Amino acid sequence: MTLPLQDPVPRKQAHERAKLAKRLRRQVGQAIADYGMIEDGDKVMVCLSGGKDSYAMLDILLQLRRKAPVRFELVAVNLDQKQPGFPEHVLPDYLRSIGVPFTIIEQDTYSVVKRVVPEGKTMCSLCSRLRRGALYRHASENGFTKIALGHHRDDLVATFFMNLFFHAKLATMPPKLRSDDGEHLVIRPLATCREADLIAYADWKQFPIIPCTLCGSQENLQRKQVGRMLAAWEKESPGRIETIAKALADVRPGQLADPALFDFVGLGRRGDTPAPDAHAWLAGDGCD
Repeated sequence: MTLPLQDPVPRKQAHERAKLAKRLRRQVGQAIADYGMIEDGDKVMVCLSGGKDSYAMLDILLQLRRKAPVRFELVAVNLDQKQPGFPEHVLPDYLRSIGVPFTIIEQDTYSVVKRVVPEGKTMCSLCSRLRRGALYRHASENGFTKIALGHHRDDLVATFFMNLFFHAKLATMPPKLRSDDGEHLVIRPLATCREADLIAYADWKQFPIIPCTLCGSQENLQRKQVGRMLAAWEKESPGRIETIAKALADVRPGQLADPALFDFVGLGRRGDTPAPDAHAWLAGDGCD
């Protein structure tokens, strides 16, 4: 008797999923190594929002920890901002099911934002400041040495263009930074991961996604404008976002125009001729 041929779809799907998981682990592991994100003995606060990116970040860090060359602790932390309809049970149920220690911080930032920000205006800036303050305070009070956020490659590229278009500066969210008060180290383990990969990973893993009903629901966000532009570029020229992301890690100060980053004044004709200072040039500003 001839047996029916096995359906090739499950095998192919399993193969693609294995490749995806390996790619994400490699990218996160490489980012951790390149930027010194996690050190021996670290206590890492994994900020879990309920979105695909932070779920994936936690999942991948848990996998890497099993064979990591250093010992570190992971604790999931969620900020319950008291948004109406927020399903409070989802994150605790999920984290208990995978055996991850966690803390839920309760702070009603939702009411503050809705009261302070005029209707129709972007809420992200104030919401972000309040959220950051609550997380930093919790990190200080509980001895966390690193704060892990789930921003990915596409977030970094979008932030670069937001700063370029709306704030006239070349800057993005770095993979690792020290907070303004000097007290906290923030890391972004997904800094080189594509959003498309994270979407596919979340769909495969069936994370219990909690949609944002505050900032993420606003249609007039600058980030959404930039996102549409990048999506159009990627459709027209596939690979463009990856090229831009690589450029963010290959900065040439001498080929830009910031005198604070490169000594243009000291760059004389033969390398040893000092240029006149600004006051000498400005003194002639009022000539006939």
